[in-house]
Amino acid sequence: MKAIRITQHGGPEAMALADIAEPAPGPLEIRVRHHAIGVNFIDTYHRAGSYKIALPSGLGLEAAGVVDAIGEGVTRFKLGDRAAYCSGPIGAYAETNVLPEGRAVRLPDAISYDIAAASMLKGMTSRYLLRKTFRVEPGHWVLIHAAAGGVGQILVQWAKHLGAHVIATAGSEEKAGIAKALGADHTLVVRGEDDFAPRMRAIVKEGAHVVYDGVGADTWRGSLDSLRPLGMMVSYGNASGPPPAIAPGVLSAKGSLFLTRPGLAHYTATTQQLDETAADLFDVLETGAVKIARPKPYALADAAQAHRDLEARKTTGSLVLTP
Repeated sequence: MKAIRITQHGGPEAMALADIAEPAPGPLEIRVRHHAIGVNFIDTYHRAGSYKIALPSGLGLEAAGVVDAIGEGVTRFKLGDRAAYCSGPIGAYAETNVLPEGRAVRLPDAISYDIAAASMLKGMTSRYLLRKTFRVEPGHWVLIHAAAGGVGQILVQWAKHLGAHVIATAGSEEKAGIAKALGADHTLVVRGEDDFAPRMRAIVKEGAHVVYDGVGADTWRGSLDSLRPLGMMVSYGNASGPPPAIAPGVLSAKGSLFLTRPGLAHYTATTQQLDETAADLFDVLETGAVKIARPKPYALADAAQAHRDLEARKTTGSLVLTP
């Protein structure tokens, strides 16, 4: 079968399309034949070596398709079931992937394969950020960075659905317009290490209850300065590079702030947690509370170009590969 492989860490050029043996599922495993494959920032971290993985390796954690082989003892799926997954194992950039049955979920008929591949990781990330890391309630002021990106678009819609006041940042007027169209109450155009905190506090003097920051280095200082006393800084991504180290005393000086660096794996560690998280996501998708823009498709062979476009922040919404 065709699969993207890397033999060393590096830029997008480190990725190559290869012919490899099709994997067979072992006990309690299923094989999913992919219809669509999600492209996420974490894939670029694995490729570049920011998050270390053993080499040689495949890439990708997320895909949707049909179960075409099952291992001994599998009870959660049968052949022909629609399935989706977003927590690996690494190797989704391929025509098929094998994974434990407990790490995949059944995909409702109402949700297409490309929408599932575009939204599983980003949507379940949004769910734990909004409902578990900091539980957003009506009336909360929420600052969302990179609001025109894949996670950002979902966060904006879901936070509004929960009754929050949403301030969204984006890197251009065009991207700010996308966030506004999705329901953001206020938008700020932020470029590089922009000191956006004064503009944010002109909107809400007290500051935000929570900041959801997937940008990292460029927005770090402004994010902390945008929080009200006892507010929470949620750093969940490094799109502009990792944020700097911080002394605990800084959090006290800025208002006894809370700081967390969460990850999806810890919020979906058990199959029950995975099912609950996916069920909440599928509910807001099926009711229309959250709408996923049709993702930009790339051929599997063009995965390197997808990474280039993603890292250059040329894209809005989500990207998928088609095998």
